[in-house]
Amino acid sequence: MGNIRSYKELRVYQAAMDAAMRIFELTKRFPAEEKFSMLDQMRRSSRSVCTNIAEAWRKRRYPAHFVSKLSDSEGEAEETRVWLEFARRCGYITEAEARELDEAYDKILGQLVRMISEPEQWTIR
Repeated sequence: MGNIRSYKELRVYQAAMDAAMRIFELTKRFPAEEKFSMLDQMRRSSRSVCTNIAEAWRKRRYPAHFVSKLSDSEGEAEETRVWLEFARRCGYITEAEARELDEAYDKILGQLVRMISEPEQWTIR
């Protein structure tokens, strides 16, 4: 873990925040009829990846809770990938935009899985 003092220093958090902000920008051009469905859900799940990482960090004293919050983050990341696929198939984002974000979430998921697999490296003893 090193000398990480805040979840904001975690690469996985930074990558998740960058991806969520990219989704926020892309969804600005979605049609109005998607405002309360796809757009809302996609923004919510992408933001939840970040918020669950932050919650996990605060729960480092409790390894099971730490892993649980990271697992929630993992689920939200995968949900976001599904919404991205819907957006691509509906023509709201390009193939290249979908691929870029899918690759970003693939890396985020990899980092989350590593943290979940080795909680002792992250939790407070």
